Amino acid sequence: MTNKFVPVILAGGKGERFWPLSRLERPKQFLCLDGSGRSLLQATADRLLNLANGWDNLIVITSESLAEGVKQQLPELPSENILVEPVGKDTAPAVTWASLEIANRYGEDTIAGFFPADHYIGNQDQFETIIKSGVEFADVQSAIVTLGIKPEYPSTGYGYIEQGEVKGEVNNLSIYKVTRFTEKPDQPTAEKFIATGKYSWNSGMFIFPTGIVLKELANYAPEILQPLQTKGREAYYDLEKISIDYALMEKTSLAYIIPADFGWDDLGDWNALERMLTPKDSNITIGNHINKDTNNSIIYNSDNDEVIMTIGLEDVVIVRDGNATLVAHKNKTQDIKKALKLLQQQPDSNKYL
Repeated sequence: MTNKFVPVILAGGKGERFWPLSRLERPKQFLCLDGSGRSLLQATADRLLNLANGWDNLIVITSESLAEGVKQQLPELPSENILVEPVGKDTAPAVTWASLEIANRYGEDTIAGFFPADHYIGNQDQFETIIKSGVEFADVQSAIVTLGIKPEYPSTGYGYIEQGEVKGEVNNLSIYKVTRFTEKPDQPTAEKFIATGKYSWNSGMFIFPTGIVLKELANYAPEILQPLQTKGREAYYDLEKISIDYALMEKTSLAYIIPADFGWDDLGDWNALERMLTPKDSNITIGNHINKDTNNSIIYNSDNDEVIMTIGLEDVVIVRDGNATLVAHKNKTQDIKKALKLLQQQPDSNKYL
């Protein structure tokens, strides 16, 4: 790689759909969902460490309530490499502040990469090849490169990116000009997108030269850039809550896409465990579970001193953690956030959140 590469892990999310394992002080990125002993945040850092050439070139941006947890989970990370947002304002302020910090510390020629802390990547070798290709293209072409995910089915749960003409090839990977970013579509629209062969899922991962993105932010989002330039993190209180897609990516003419296939999953809810893990007797099981005629279910028991026994169930999710238990139909896991709103209306609900 020509210039230094500094990956940034975006670690400010809540991940409520993994309740009760995820709580306010223990969000999704702090969880180990696959029984490996490594949390999603730790796995993301592991994945990026070789590309960053060590802990000194890896940055995590997170919230005040989660900063101590990040330090505990990543003790090798220098404390000055943890950027702590005073309030969450979505990805545009996070990307802008981190880019300013990188430009100041390493220089504007530095290539920055942004990666969510709570995704799963199944193929590390292919991931590294694609990142290195994106870094090379971004460096040579002064480009803002986004990683698209080759869609496996017409999902209505992701935004999509439409690719235009091929503009280059690195390591046998075609790199396309971005035609447009789209919102999460309805089912017929998603099916049309897939049929064209020109759309990728939006992974939320970006690679760019820091100086280039700061110039583009000056053009398209000065209301975010300028306060952060003058006030630093104190500017957050007055900033609009807005994603980097809205603030910049939908406006810039420097956006390119690499359609990628490296076993990606955004782990949107408990059903993702079926894509990560190998079933045992048709069930996904972590922890102590006694099964009698239960099929196609997900059972997660975080306490080895407890046991979950199921009899004659089908297509359910059962999660036991601490003082809370979730029992849900697999088709209803998207409603966990709605159910948590009901829980919040109960007295003393904080101890369960």
